[in-house]
Amino acid sequence: MTRSLISICFVIASLAAHAQYPSRPILLVVPYSAGSDADLAARNLAQHAPRYLNGQTLVVMNQPGASGAIGTLAVRNAAPDGYRLLLSRIASQVILPATDRKAGYGSNDFTFLSSLETNPYVCAVKSDAPYASMKDLIAEIRKRPGKLNFATVGEGTLQNFGPHYLFSLVGLPKDAAVGVPYKGSGDLTVSLLGGQTQFACSNLGALLAHFRSGALRPLMITTREPFKDLPNVPTARSLGWPEMESLAAWSALAGPPRLPPEVVERWRDVFAKLARDPAWLAGVENIGGIAAVRSPAETDKFVRVQYQFYERLAERLGLRQ
Repeated sequence: MTRSLISICFVIASLAAHAQYPSRPILLVVPYSAGSDADLAARNLAQHAPRYLNGQTLVVMNQPGASGAIGTLAVRNAAPDGYRLLLSRIASQVILPATDRKAGYGSNDFTFLSSLETNPYVCAVKSDAPYASMKDLIAEIRKRPGKLNFATVGEGTLQNFGPHYLFSLVGLPKDAAVGVPYKGSGDLTVSLLGGQTQFACSNLGALLAHFRSGALRPLMITTREPFKDLPNVPTARSLGWPEMESLAAWSALAGPPRLPPEVVERWRDVFAKLARDPAWLAGVENIGGIAAVRSPAETDKFVRVQYQFYERLAERLGLRQ
């Protein structure tokens, strides 16, 4: 067999494998509980992606625990065949390994297929709280150090980083307010609504419905420009804290290391179609996100940059273990 014929046969075999994947349902692991931002992003993907996957379903499986490490490790250690994938989230993918040397994995121990969306980051209080603005809240924290509580979903999370980073920017100590950990963003929201905590900084998707109902009051958002659904909420930049713009949640789709090229290429095609799919885009918007599809290489680079930022921030805030 000539070399050119061998090459043609290889290309045909690769195309055939590309066309065949997937031939059965794909398990999509969410390393957080049902109702979390990661779960909502996964279910939006699972609803719309099958149109471009030979009709094969994405079966969402919540595998929470250890700040997202349990589900994340389950995918990293899975067979590299494309049938067990990870709804990768900022907290589990970069913040946890950046803050905890014992996380058990690195931020880039995966094959990245695409980013999905970003989620604006907001700080909020209950609607009847006596703080009309973010600066009112900061003034109260300064006046009563250690007396106010804020809700988090654990040490290695964006909900925990945000308040501490803000404290450092305004000259407050790390313990200026007390972080109260909850199992997920749903429980965080319930604590804020119930008055168990006085404020929280979290992803817009977890709080948006309560802003719309008037139950919660947004005080600040980290988007560069005013967010279209919350046009009257001040941006961090307008309040004098542009550094806070670096804080925004995101989701991505990842698989184990060494995924076959044909699987990567198939998902590249899927996301190229999803990026133009009005139904998926509407779903992203409905959960408080902004669509942000990237190529596999661009996603890999994005995750590396994010890891480096949070590693430096963890060192600055004394949160690296």
